[in-house]
Amino acid sequence: MKLGDGVETAIHCVASLASLDGTQVMPAAALATYYGVSSSYLVKHLKLLVADNILASVPGPHGGYRLARSAHQISLLDIVLSVEGAEPAFRCKEIRKNGPCLPDGDIFPKPCGINVAMLKAEQAYRDELRKITIAALNIEHIATADPRLLKSGETYIAENIRPQPT
Repeated sequence: MKLGDGVETAIHCVASLASLDGTQVMPAAALATYYGVSSSYLVKHLKLLVADNILASVPGPHGGYRLARSAHQISLLDIVLSVEGAEPAFRCKEIRKNGPCLPDGDIFPKPCGINVAMLKAEQAYRDELRKITIAALNIEHIATADPRLLKSGETYIAENIRPQPT
């Protein structure tokens, strides 16, 4: 299974925004710069996350993005489905019913075994992603990352956040 680059970008941005308090936002341009991606590319994914109530968007010259709910309530699966869509990665086209060697009549009374197996595997994958929250990822990152990286990230965020009036 291959996920688009937008999934990685979206997960990193959501994890970064989890460090903000409820009165702060981060502009898309600052997030794009921090992760070295184009702003237009990033905004496309941020809009999907807003539509799925993962992020909230604050408009205006002092606007930006923040989490729409607690980092404990946002799973990796939420983000993957928001960016990639809910369709299964494997979509059976029933090609077993094609070709010149099929006898007449209904010779396939059961669902395609390949489709069943692939959907079962995808369900296991989704179940695992559902267990991992942004909060848990951030806790592990803080515990294991190089302190210099943590400090530079904190500094960048502090320089780019936009406090919102309460």
